Amino acid sequence: MSVPRVGVLALQGDFARHLASLEALGVDVQRIVRPEDLADVDALVLPGGESTTMTRLLDAHRLREPLTRFAREQPVLGTCAGLILLGRESERLPGPPLGVLDATVERNGYGRQVDSFTAEVTSPVVGGWFPGVFIRAPRIRRVGPGVEVIAHLTPGPGKAAAEPVGVRRGQAVGLCFHPELTGDLRFHRWFLGQVAGLELPGSAAGENGVRGAAEPVPEGTP
Repeated sequence: MSVPRVGVLALQGDFARHLASLEALGVDVQRIVRPEDLADVDALVLPGGESTTMTRLLDAHRLREPLTRFAREQPVLGTCAGLILLGRESERLPGPPLGVLDATVERNGYGRQVDSFTAEVTSPVVGGWFPGVFIRAPRIRRVGPGVEVIAHLTPGPGKAAAEPVGVRRGQAVGLCFHPELTGDLRFHRWFLGQVAGLELPGSAAGENGVRGAAEPVPEGTP
């Protein structure tokens, strides 16, 4: 069986944690820094980072058009700033987002760095409860037709309804939070297996966790 190859955009942000999660699932990983790096990958991850910097770097590295084409045709997962890049609308960016997901995404929608938090996320695609790490997290303000909400932030005191924090349209998935910072591989496993349709060779870290996963570090966020 050939081993799937998954790319991670590695211009800026927390791409190293995604690389570790994917390696723990037994796939071959490729850092994406040039258009030609996309040629042989089966799926792509857009990590958290600083969304304005990432947008500028896409243009500087001539990656905007290749990434847009890839994301419209092949599986892509965007987390935090990666969700902002995948969305259709977001304010105060130096260039337009890729527009792959018909969603309006508010940058720093849950507050600034000091407002970062962890909270329970509910998602049936990973079996229910998931630990959500929100670091200067974006907020989904509008979801367009054809876009499925796959994860909700569990309501806290004073909140009447759960908020969407994960969306999907076809092979494109966007999350407001950072699954790569939890040591829990369920979202990566679901994306690769159920969304991308890749056959995983197995996980050296066992069913759920990344061996030796560290505590979340609030750096490189949108």
